[in-house]
Amino acid sequence: MGGLTGMRAIITGGASGIGRATARLFAREGASIAILDIDEKGGRALKEEIDLLFGQALYVAADVSKSSDCAHAVERVVDRFGGIDILVNNAGIIRRTNALTTTEAEWDRVMDVNVKSVFLLSKLALPIMIEAGGGAIVNIGSGWGLTGGRDALSYCASKAAVVNMTRAMALDHGHQNIRVNCVCPGDTDTSMLRKEAHQLGQAEETFILDAADRPLKRIGSPEDVAQAVLYLAGDASSFVTGTTLVVDGGGLAGG
Repeated sequence: MGGLTGMRAIITGGASGIGRATARLFAREGASIAILDIDEKGGRALKEEIDLLFGQALYVAADVSKSSDCAHAVERVVDRFGGIDILVNNAGIIRRTNALTTTEAEWDRVMDVNVKSVFLLSKLALPIMIEAGGGAIVNIGSGWGLTGGRDALSYCASKAAVVNMTRAMALDHGHQNIRVNCVCPGDTDTSMLRKEAHQLGQAEETFILDAADRPLKRIGSPEDVAQAVLYLAGDASSFVTGTTLVVDGGGLAGG
């Protein structure tokens, strides 16, 4: 407890799923939390919960694929907290389509949310971190950023981009005491996973049962992934940068 005391963190897509679990964990560890999300109901509810139980929280309604929304959000965070120590680029969407069935609009939206947002928020947060003498960026990738997946063309491409953007930023900004790492979850029990079942025309229960066919025989929880994000954001990983931490119950272990 208290491993992030005094730290100021932005978490995109923070109103639900992995983002929500990460926000709650960071707050419990003493950080001030800025939740960026288009889900106003979920974002405001989480802000109130964190304020009540742990300490300071800020919710900013933002479409993180838009530069104007990102700039406004970062301005709000700096005005409220005085700086940014941690950026968690978690916002993401998925479309379960292949090269023949993906529309141009779907491709653009997935790339905007999953990739462009990482660039936009990092570009805004980096100067603030550099001026302060350092910081940590944790990008949320996916196991499908490291290997292919069926009927998820745009998602696989976007998460592979996130993995390599992480390496590039780690190289560019290590000398400024900024660590940049990536967490690649496997199937995790979130609303996005359940939406995948519907996109594929499958029952949620069957879809989740199939997803649990991995060495640990279960899908992940948002809290499982949040613990990995906490490690990469905090001092315990002070000599770790440019790495990709797979949190998938052994799903990729077989190759």
